[in-house]
Amino acid sequence: MAHVIERADQLILNYVSAAADAAHGVLRSDQRLDFAKRLRARIEVERQGSQNPRQVVKVLARFGDPVALVEREARRLAEAGPGGAPGAPSGTRPGTAPTAAPGAARGTVTPGAVAKAERVAGAGGATPFFPKIVDDVAPPGAQLGRRLAEDHLAPRPLRGMPFARLRQVAMSGGNPMTTRGRDAGTIVKEYPRETAAMVVLVLAALLVPFGLPAVAIFRVPVLVWGLGALLVAFSEGWVLRDRLIGIGAPLVGYTLGGALVGGLRVGAEPGVQAFVVQFFDVSGVMFMIGTALGVGWLAYRLVEVN
Repeated sequence: MAHVIERADQLILNYVSAAADAAHGVLRSDQRLDFAKRLRARIEVERQGSQNPRQVVKVLARFGDPVALVEREARRLAEAGPGGAPGAPSGTRPGTAPTAAPGAARGTVTPGAVAKAERVAGAGGATPFFPKIVDDVAPPGAQLGRRLAEDHLAPRPLRGMPFARLRQVAMSGGNPMTTRGRDAGTIVKEYPRETAAMVVLVLAALLVPFGLPAVAIFRVPVLVWGLGALLVAFSEGWVLRDRLIGIGAPLVGYTLGGALVGGLRVGAEPGVQAFVVQFFDVSGVMFMIGTALGVGWLAYRLVEVN
């Protein structure tokens, strides 16, 4: 649980940092600090104490592009003039914080909306250019140090790494805001329990064709599936619905899939015995198909949501 809370807070910190970076050279240092402070406070109010990373992403999506927020703040300060109340956005009381993008209704914005928020050039009435603040330009030495630090912290390209092409494909559908350029290897490192759970479920499916002797009254694949189901049930990387899908897909494939396909294979041949024979002939394969679908869903949700 502590890992989930830490991840939610990190998403907010990354968003506020992006807004502060966008304000560099547009707002004075004191204005930038005040803007970032009010933005963070407003985000905390909007998320209402939620520690769910998905909910936090939705809240951030409602605020929109950080660059657009900086634009609005710069226009507000320009309209307020020297005598304007610092720290109060246009159309709000002094001391209030930046608000979400206009028209973003609560609960109607998808997590991917942050990456698709309106851009500076396309925003209606947006100011195309803001002059740099003289006292906000860093000395040449500081600029060089900043560039070196950014190069050091920037995500490394996958080219030249083992299975680079495969890892790029594995991350091609990830949400850029939540994955932040991470590849499949970093996902595995951050979620070892969830990865182990999916591996155990896959192992249970792979053991089906071997026909191993039963332990007591249970087949070996069933025992391995039970271990994987426990790991999935106690993993915090998925919500309850995703866990139920991952655990239940192999069972649905085994029972309903086996009964459906077995019944079709019986055809006109009468008798329960013939149906039972056909059921056990295909139920193992349907169990494997159900496991593949369930694990695929868990992997997708782990990358896309978390």
